[in-house]
Amino acid sequence: MDTSQNKDQVVELKNRFNQFLETLEAIEPEKTGLQEIDRLIMLLDELEEQMDSYKK
Repeated sequence: MDTSQNKDQVVELKNRFNQFLETLEAIEPEKTGLQEIDRLIMLLDELEEQMDSYKK
């Protein structure tokens, strides 16, 4: 894997993580349901899988 491809992958992961953080910051804890929490957990799982695939 070349350096530019690695950089692109890191940028993509950073962008997705920033999107996750923005979503997390926008949530009102008192009004958040289990579905929203499950969706956030799924997003984290997807980020972890993507990161693991880039390591290989």
